Amino acid sequence: MLNKKMTEALNGQITKELYSAYLYMSMAGYFENKALAGLAKWMRVQAQEESCHALILFNYVCDQGAAPAMGAITAPPAAFKSPVDVFQQTLKHERVVTASINDIVDLSLKLRDHATKQFLEWFVKEQVEEESSADTMLQKIERVGTGEALFVLDKDAGARMFVLPTPLTGKI
Repeated sequence: MLNKKMTEALNGQITKELYSAYLYMSMAGYFENKALAGLAKWMRVQAQEESCHALILFNYVCDQGAAPAMGAITAPPAAFKSPVDVFQQTLKHERVVTASINDIVDLSLKLRDHATKQFLEWFVKEQVEEESSADTMLQKIERVGTGEALFVLDKDAGARMFVLPTPLTGKI
């Protein structure tokens, strides 16, 4: 059974992950409106991943006999200055999510909740990947700017495929 503070922290993280999905869908819309369908797909895949992260957390809360509580999701920004701005915001957002996961890990240690700490290790590793992916895309988009090379990057970004996260295999 989860401690009340841990349940609240995990439920808060579910809301943050759903906000992340919402944010990335907004960013996908920005790229669609700029005729950058590949970058829009990249963001759609990102949104799918974030939705899965919320589901993984939701399942864990339920598996631990606690009650999931869905928080309100605020509207994400709808306007962006440029493709570079989008990926700067993406990297900044992923760093915020990483800090939030780390705070929950710290709470699990404080509460001596070893099961939750073990569960969260997947998210710790996932956030390393998320930040690296966002940083790589930011560096690429800064390098190519808004010229013709942007269309090559757009095509490459469109090759990204969604892969169901391992913790959900056989669960959805």
